[in-house]
Amino acid sequence: MARKILIVEDEKKLVAVLKAYLEQAGFAVVTANDGQHALTVFRHEKPALVLLDLNLPILDGLDVCRALRKESAAPIIMVTARVEETDRLIGLELGADDYISKPFSPREVVARVRAVLRRSEGEPTRAETLSADELTLDLTKHSARLKERELELTPTEFDLLAVLMHNPGRAFTRLQLLDRVQGEAFDGYERTIDTHIKNLRQKIERDPKNPRYLLTVFGVGYKFAEDI
Repeated sequence: MARKILIVEDEKKLVAVLKAYLEQAGFAVVTANDGQHALTVFRHEKPALVLLDLNLPILDGLDVCRALRKESAAPIIMVTARVEETDRLIGLELGADDYISKPFSPREVVARVRAVLRRSEGEPTRAETLSADELTLDLTKHSARLKERELELTPTEFDLLAVLMHNPGRAFTRLQLLDRVQGEAFDGYERTIDTHIKNLRQKIERDPKNPRYLLTVFGVGYKFAEDI
């Protein structure tokens, strides 16, 4: 069965182009032209991924992203004409997995969709579980637990945590982490790693301001603590 993509965009011509390219790539596509309609379609259709514009009528993209994250960990790619870094960081902080700025190539969008879905679905050949004290990552099932509680991690958060847990004690730069979780280091995006780390700490640390798992290496980046 074809994986379903929800396009949330109020520009009809752009919707038509993206829909055509995604369907040609083998995806099923559903659409919504405003934020409120997007939530209704999402709950009914349960898409595998959401392409979400920021500038929407009725309910804007950031509000939609916030609402979706309260009920689902489905991957979200924000699509927008806004170029300010603040907008990008807010979107990622709310739980978006990737960010594409207009104008863009429809082929690039298809490539990003495939990449994010690939990360969210995990790699079935890796039969491995990573554990550290109360934290467990199952790479086969693409699930995470803290004690007995299931964690709702976005695909990017899961991949980032997996890279760090797989290499305890190793300090990674932001660009190295970005390259590991996105496949290529997009110029100017390395600070988005800070946002993902902040979100992860909120989910796995007892005291996010004094973390015991995800440690900052000043002047370098981040590492996962050793000997926990």
